[in-house]
Amino acid sequence: MHLIALTVRIINVTIIQPYNHWFGSDIKRDESYWREKQHTGKEIKMSDGKQRHGCLTAWLILMIIANSASVLIYLFGSSAMRHEFPSAPGWAFPVLAIVGIVNVICSIALFQWKKWGFSGFIATTVVTFAVNLIIGLNILQVLFGLIGIAILYGVLQIGKERKGWTQLE
Repeated sequence: MHLIALTVRIINVTIIQPYNHWFGSDIKRDESYWREKQHTGKEIKMSDGKQRHGCLTAWLILMIIANSASVLIYLFGSSAMRHEFPSAPGWAFPVLAIVGIVNVICSIALFQWKKWGFSGFIATTVVTFAVNLIIGLNILQVLFGLIGIAILYGVLQIGKERKGWTQLE
């Protein structure tokens, strides 16, 4: 239950709060970027005029939700999964849960225009690929897991001036 609350809090801080102007908060519009007034009275720079394509936003939100759900499944449903994969080593499902947590962190990093978020997805995809082979999935199921990184790369390439890949730092 704490993981769900943590996920909701992360989504609120990284996705909802920077866009509070849609919900009528005290964010004011500057010519080049949005600023948010914090409790200290200081203003912080929210964005340097960067705009995210809607498909990228939707994919990142989906990645946060799907990876959060997979973490819960690996942590609380591992006994059922052990029946499905009896030859899986004991460490496999906790490792996949950690991979899901790292993927949520990488999604948040991409929301904040950090290129290392994409590199993190590549790393976790490699780890997941290896673990899936070890637990006994067939090669087609393992290769199917590579689709997520391909879609992420694709949505980072969508758009002309709002192309996500060129805006990553």
